[in-house]
Amino acid sequence: MGALHDLHRSYGDRVAFFVVYIREAHPEDGWAFTMNREQGIAIDDPTTDSARADVAGVCAARLEIELPVLVDGVDDEVARAYGGWPDRLYLVAADGTVAYQGSEGPDGFKPEELERALITQV
Repeated sequence: MGALHDLHRSYGDRVAFFVVYIREAHPEDGWAFTMNREQGIAIDDPTTDSARADVAGVCAARLEIELPVLVDGVDDEVARAYGGWPDRLYLVAADGTVAYQGSEGPDGFKPEELERALITQV
């Protein structure tokens, strides 16, 4: 998240930045990571919007996310519309069009590409 925080600091006066929390990537009742368990992270996939919001809040605090965090509903409408699984960077232009769509993460999570798109838009 460090690179995104840097972009937010550089462009935040001209661009609204958000993190959208979508479906839990490694829930205990799904594809759990041993590393998560070793770090005391053991989360079942939330089944209500309020439970997902609670998990998103814990995630944001634990990862020290400085950006505003929005939460996709358990219907996963945003994740389906934007193909955000497991993570992806987007730049939406002032007119509502997608000015930049990164590749699927984690390998496609490239803040430097987003910055190049930002430079052309702002």
